[in-house]
Amino acid sequence: MAQNENTPVKQEKSGIIGFLSGVKTELKKVVWPTRKELVSYTGVVFIAVAFVCALIWVCDTVFARIFNLILQ
Repeated sequence: MAQNENTPVKQEKSGIIGFLSGVKTELKKVVWPTRKELVSYTGVVFIAVAFVCALIWVCDTVFARIFNLILQ
């Protein structure tokens, strides 16, 4: 469907102003977590990080002992 020649065409803003305008628009669409959800998610992240750290530590210790046995 063609636009009427007299109808103004809405142009997007360009440059840094357009970018910041887009950021503002997108941030309005965000559904922010409640405080309870945030605390829960933070706890899950801490537990996951602690688990991965422990796993890396165990693997590092095992490989170090294996290499020490091989090199002796």
